[in-house]
Amino acid sequence: MAEPVRAWPAPERPDLEALIARDAPVILRGYAQDWPLVRAGRESACRAAEYLLRFDAGRPVTGYVGDPGIKGRFHYDASGTALNFQAHTFDLRDVLERLLGLEGQVSAPSLYIGSTDLDTYLPGFRAENDLRPDRDLFDRHPPLASIWIGNRTIASAHYDMANNAAICAVGRRRFTLFPPDQVANLYPGPLSPTPGGQVVSMVDFAAPDHDRYPRFAEAMKTAQVAELEPGDLLVYPALWWHHVEALEGFNILVNYWWNAVPDFMDSPMDTVLHALLSLRDRPEAERRGWRALFDHYVFGDAQMAAAHLPQAARGPLAPLDEPGARRLRAYLLHRLNR
Repeated sequence: MAEPVRAWPAPERPDLEALIARDAPVILRGYAQDWPLVRAGRESACRAAEYLLRFDAGRPVTGYVGDPGIKGRFHYDASGTALNFQAHTFDLRDVLERLLGLEGQVSAPSLYIGSTDLDTYLPGFRAENDLRPDRDLFDRHPPLASIWIGNRTIASAHYDMANNAAICAVGRRRFTLFPPDQVANLYPGPLSPTPGGQVVSMVDFAAPDHDRYPRFAEAMKTAQVAELEPGDLLVYPALWWHHVEALEGFNILVNYWWNAVPDFMDSPMDTVLHALLSLRDRPEAERRGWRALFDHYVFGDAQMAAAHLPQAARGPLAPLDEPGARRLRAYLLHRLNR
């Protein structure tokens, strides 16, 4: 049985760095209860839509549409090689009107717009509705602030490479979260294509096939569930798997992704893909040797790996800065293009 995510009263300016350092999800109840969007949504879905349209920049948005038969689960078709939904371009007003028209229908098609940049598509929204963390975190590490709008949809369990602060603004949502070490027990799907840019679990959480995915039961022993009401803020670290269910006919989520690392650092997923190319299929004895080298150079004490070398001889083993990152990237590109 999944445990509930720990919930705390919401401070005026949450210390997101301290929360992320706990390496566990936490809910700050009612943090955004006074946002104008949250107040409008408490009145009605129509009022929330009217409020959003005040900020509409008129840019086309990408929406995703699935037949009623997918029951909100944006995923793969039976072959596992194609997706079970389609992407379309809409005006924001058209999406909102369509969602309002579908509200209350028993067998409605599934529709949502996701990860839509607030500053680009709804300029001015953050002046009235924004997350303001303590210690100037977002000044030092500017977030990607996005909005998600849809009906009863499901984002299958996946991970993100950034920390996340997610505010349930309209409707209710349920997050089921797993620590990163549960990756094998969640049965990740293909690296490409993916429903939303990230690898997702192949398990249907509504009807798990335990014969096909027997280790999923082990994953559920570690699961934590966050039941979010309008105004609640959920904070969780990068690489935590999360399965997200929108529970009403009209739902809005606002989220902030950020990493406390310099912009010149590359995506670790590139390293994973390169490791598939260079390491995975080597003999087992070699793989054990490379694991030891990774532990020494990457996952171990970074200072110890170069402590015995003169400063001028440390090269990439020295602390990474922007010029060093450019040199290392150029070297790797040369090697990859051989």
